[in-house]
Amino acid sequence: METPESVVTKHLVAEVCTRMAVHADRREWELLGGLFADKVLLDYTSLAGGEPVELSPRQIVDAWSTTLGGYDATQHLITNQLVDLDGDRAVCTAAFQATHRLATPAGAPLWTLGGSYRWELTRTGGRWLIDTVVMTALWGDGNQELAGRAADRS
Repeated sequence: METPESVVTKHLVAEVCTRMAVHADRREWELLGGLFADKVLLDYTSLAGGEPVELSPRQIVDAWSTTLGGYDATQHLITNQLVDLDGDRAVCTAAFQATHRLATPAGAPLWTLGGSYRWELTRTGGRWLIDTVVMTALWGDGNQELAGRAADRS
C-alpha cells in the first residue's frame, strides 16, 4: 500500500518529466536545463541510430534549442506515466506523441512521432533531477524531412 508521502513523491517525479516536454515546446530553455542532473545519458537511438550520449544540461539545451527551435511549433504530449521509487532514485515511464509543425511550400507541414519515454531521476538537494532519458520511437506519420529543414532554419 502506498503512503501519502510516496504518492506525493510520485507526482513530483512525473511532473519533472512532464516539464521536460512543456519547457521544450514553450522554448523555455533555461527552465528546461534546470530539470537535468550534471550529466545526462540521452538515448534517442531508436530514431536517429548511433549510440547513447552523455551530455551536460547546457549541451542538451543547445542541441534541443537548435533542433526544436527551427520548427514553427512543437507539441509533446506525455501520458500514462508510471513511477517506481527506490530511495533517492526513481524511474518514470510514459507514452508520448510529438507533433512538429513547419510551414513548407512543398510537402506536408506536420511530422508526428509516437512511442515511449523512460526517465531515470535522482533526488539531489531535495529536488528530483533527470539523469537518463530513453526515447523509443514506435511509429511516425507525416513529413519526416521537416527535421532537416527545421535544423537548417535555426
